[in-house]
Amino acid sequence: MIISRTPYRISFFGGGTDYPAWYRQHGGAVLACTIDKYCYLTCRYLPPFFEHRFRVVYREIETCQTVAEIRHPSVRATLQSMGFDRGLELHHDGDLPARSGMGTSSAFTVGLLHAIHALKGEMPTKMQLALESIHIEQHLLQETVGSQDQVMAAYGGLRHVRFGTDGSISVEPVILPPERLAELQNHLMLFYTGIRRTSSDIAKSYVEQIGERERQLHVLAELVEESLDILTSGTDIRAFGDLLHEGWQIKRQLSPRVSNNRVDSLYERARAAGALGGKLTGAGGGGFLLLFVPPEKRTSVLQALDRQIHVPFHFEKAGSQIICNEPGVDYQEIEEIRRTQTNVTFDELDALALPV
Repeated sequence: MIISRTPYRISFFGGGTDYPAWYRQHGGAVLACTIDKYCYLTCRYLPPFFEHRFRVVYREIETCQTVAEIRHPSVRATLQSMGFDRGLELHHDGDLPARSGMGTSSAFTVGLLHAIHALKGEMPTKMQLALESIHIEQHLLQETVGSQDQVMAAYGGLRHVRFGTDGSISVEPVILPPERLAELQNHLMLFYTGIRRTSSDIAKSYVEQIGERERQLHVLAELVEESLDILTSGTDIRAFGDLLHEGWQIKRQLSPRVSNNRVDSLYERARAAGALGGKLTGAGGGGFLLLFVPPEKRTSVLQALDRQIHVPFHFEKAGSQIICNEPGVDYQEIEEIRRTQTNVTFDELDALALPV
């Protein structure tokens, strides 16, 4: 039995510059962090007592005989890319809803890769998990997604991620004194707008004409460096909130679908109650609204957005982890021995019920 735990992310600055269509020509950079809200995936080799060979449980329950029959696109593509041909049972649980701008899809793919590698007795690096997930989402599934979500899910922490024109990815931790990190966290609030959308659909509205958004994307990339200067120089932390507001106004120019009347109304109510800045946490259109709020204004903002779900959170720094790796019975190995050896004792077969 394997259980992987993979965090969701909050992107502060640089979102949009992490799409290959952009950074392969201009380079890109993001500042993002992961939080203590997770995707959990439990998997095991399926014992040979069932009519099906694969059971996949998420918002649906699938039972089938072959990998090709699995409807969940990420599960099917991941198992196919890894050449997985054993019976498998897989369960998904998440702390936050899908299609909410928190990198949930990439967290799922990274967590699934991590779990299957562990089931096979392999220990992938964080960069390996990120690159394999990027390959699955961008190339095998042909989704219009960037490359920051996979990196953040794999690595965790507060990170400065840079994307090279040669396709290279550099992942650096942002080192801050504990009190400065706590100050940043104490100024952040997260609210669920209740609007679910598919991020790739929103992204298509500007990525397909990304050459026409050069001015905005260059500015968004520059804000990454400005935000790092604010955090590391000891400048008044409220400047970070002002920069978030500036970045959100630029992000909204990428496409009419990045925001909408409902989101704009929530944002303006929050600003009127004391929030200095904020943004939708993903490609746009809905999902979660991140706000930068001075501690003394938190109550006012909570009252102004009292119909929205407030999600308290803390930063996390571990990235995707295997939190359970329990031994199981290797029925396939037992069957192989039974086929090839005639003088096998029950004690010898029982010994195979140890770690696989």
